[in-house]
Amino acid sequence: MSWIDWLVMTGTLAFIVIYGVIKTRSVDNVKSYLQGDRDLKWWTIGLSVMATQASAITFLSTPGQAYNSGMGFAQFYFGLPIAMVILCVFVLPIYYRLKVYTAYEYLEGRFDLRVRTLTALLFLIQRGLAAGITIYAPAIILSSILGWSLGWTILIIGVVVIFYTVMGGTKAVSVTQKQQMIVILAGMFIAGVVVVQQLPANVGFGDAMGVAGKLGKLEILDFNFDLNDRYNIWSALFGGTFLFLSYFGTDQSQVQRYLSGKSLAESRLGLLFNGIFKVPMQFLVLFVGVMVFVFFLFQPPPIHFNTANLDKVRQSPYATELTALENEYATVNATAGAASTALVEALRTDDAASIAGARTNLTNALAAREGLASQVDALITNVDGEAIVEDRDYVFITFIINYLPIGLVGLLLAVIFSAAMSSTSSELSALATTSLVDIYRRSLVPNREDAHYFAASKWLTMLWGAIALGFAAVANLFDNLIQAVNIIGSLFYGVILGIFAVAFFLKRVGSQAVLIAAIISQVFVAATFIASAYGVIDLAYLWLNLIGCGLTVLLALAFNGGNRREEAALGADAGAV
Repeated sequence: MSWIDWLVMTGTLAFIVIYGVIKTRSVDNVKSYLQGDRDLKWWTIGLSVMATQASAITFLSTPGQAYNSGMGFAQFYFGLPIAMVILCVFVLPIYYRLKVYTAYEYLEGRFDLRVRTLTALLFLIQRGLAAGITIYAPAIILSSILGWSLGWTILIIGVVVIFYTVMGGTKAVSVTQKQQMIVILAGMFIAGVVVVQQLPANVGFGDAMGVAGKLGKLEILDFNFDLNDRYNIWSALFGGTFLFLSYFGTDQSQVQRYLSGKSLAESRLGLLFNGIFKVPMQFLVLFVGVMVFVFFLFQPPPIHFNTANLDKVRQSPYATELTALENEYATVNATAGAASTALVEALRTDDAASIAGARTNLTNALAAREGLASQVDALITNVDGEAIVEDRDYVFITFIINYLPIGLVGLLLAVIFSAAMSSTSSELSALATTSLVDIYRRSLVPNREDAHYFAASKWLTMLWGAIALGFAAVANLFDNLIQAVNIIGSLFYGVILGIFAVAFFLKRVGSQAVLIAAIISQVFVAATFIASAYGVIDLAYLWLNLIGCGLTVLLALAFNGGNRREEAALGADAGAV
């Protein structure tokens, strides 16, 4: 990477951090540190909400997802606008009326302290794990560029993010995320333009779209009802909607963003802004991934995108076999490039027979390419039995480092690091807020002075940062980071949403019933996921959100009915006596 790229990247990130520190240097009390001054406009709220969700994983893993599977992942976000409308109508007015620090404070008034504490603990577990992955994602980049140990890279990034968050709290998070989202959106748009410009001179944007379409990469909607399919319209509209309802309505990392709004109207507009513009943003990120796929039809891709794995094989007794496979891979890539060019020419003449023939030749070449890549994966596993051979998370960063012009490499790296800063700082701030307000101040150390809780907030932020770093050290156990985050969320979000659904809409259900229902439902969801992971059942993880929510509600109703019958029977016995 050139000194210009380093200057662009470090200058952009330094400006954002310094801006946040300067803007929040006067924060000296718990309310401002955890909640801000509630003076944000709707566009700042909307961008802050988007930035919190759009972690570095979004810009590393999502293009790789599109590279492998096409645009179908976009369906995952179709439930988002529905969720935003529901939250604006039913949830936001309650939070504003009660003037809560966290979403879980409401549950104590509605049920009791046990339900509040259980729900807060479920959030702390899942968000603490997810925070580790958001630190791990950008660590992949820096370790790849600098040749540093991944462990040391994780530690360095984590310490920087923890320092930034501890200094300014939630206000620092909010005031910097607007600038971060501007950098992110501009950078991804530029990346999309550049990847098209990097195509061969005789291949235009329309040609690239035609090739991608013929290979099925632009197919978005899948109406087949399959419980084992992670991304179809049904899992998106049902499972996805419940996931977003829980994430934006009950996850403190998001609730904290829009509770900083100047008014209820500003917060509503901010959430609706997110619901409208988040889907197009994901389309852009996925489309960039598809264009990178088309680019690597004409420009030979590496046989394996994780260069660290290849380096291990080259230093092993399998080096000769790897060289032979790479030579064969080069031949197959030449065939794929010729077939791609033939498909472009056939599409221009609109000759159905030529299109079908060129498409078949290209599909066969790509199948051969995948077969050789699988053989390399086997070599990697032979050298290191614990190595992760799934390399889709490295696709976009490979394109950035090797094919973007000088200056733009630094900008795109700044995009990814900006996303990491925004999402991780939001998560650590939310974890500290929930720990302090719902656990520490409420149950462990009540009735202390403001200065004590202000200091405790900073210590809790550092503690959660350390926990996130610990989980980041094992995040490479996941095949795909964007799926890992959503899987972790789906394990807990459904039950959390079920608790809030009972609280909002089933006023006669009591605390004992919902507590038992939540515990049983969480155990059932975990058991279902484990059964699915081991192939006992076929179920996509998005359905866990619907299952967790629905089961919690149904069991709460059942247990509440049983309690009421028992109370009625006791009353009758007392009357008989």
